[in-house]
Amino acid sequence: MKKVIVFGTFDGIHEGHLNLFKQAKKYGDYLIVVVGRDENIKKLKGRYPLKNEQERLSNVRNQGIVGEAVLGGLSDPYEIISKINPNIIGLGYDQNSFTDDLEGRLRKLNLKVKIVRLKAYKPKIYHSSKLNK
Repeated sequence: MKKVIVFGTFDGIHEGHLNLFKQAKKYGDYLIVVVGRDENIKKLKGRYPLKNEQERLSNVRNQGIVGEAVLGGLSDPYEIISKINPNIIGLGYDQNSFTDDLEGRLRKLNLKVKIVRLKAYKPKIYHSSKLNK
């Protein structure tokens, strides 16, 4: 079974997120979505998400295309990748957190994972920063 993993905040599921899931799913048989932890989002974005991590996790789990949804780690962002050991990591078109030297980090963990950058879907309309104002 070919596992695909994507990461995000997912603070209110919208068409852009659904498109991300569909694009990612095309690369494998089983889609795993890692939902960012509240504390990590605060560190990265300078604010807490509108919905808490349990609400966001539940919303992602309720999407029919998602095989599994899990919370990310609190300290080591690469721990969840080691645990899941995916075949593919799908990065969002605007995803920059933890992507610097991702390939190098995966090599150090002895993981053979293909990284793909997924395409934007109407980013002027479907972007959480615009929708959550």
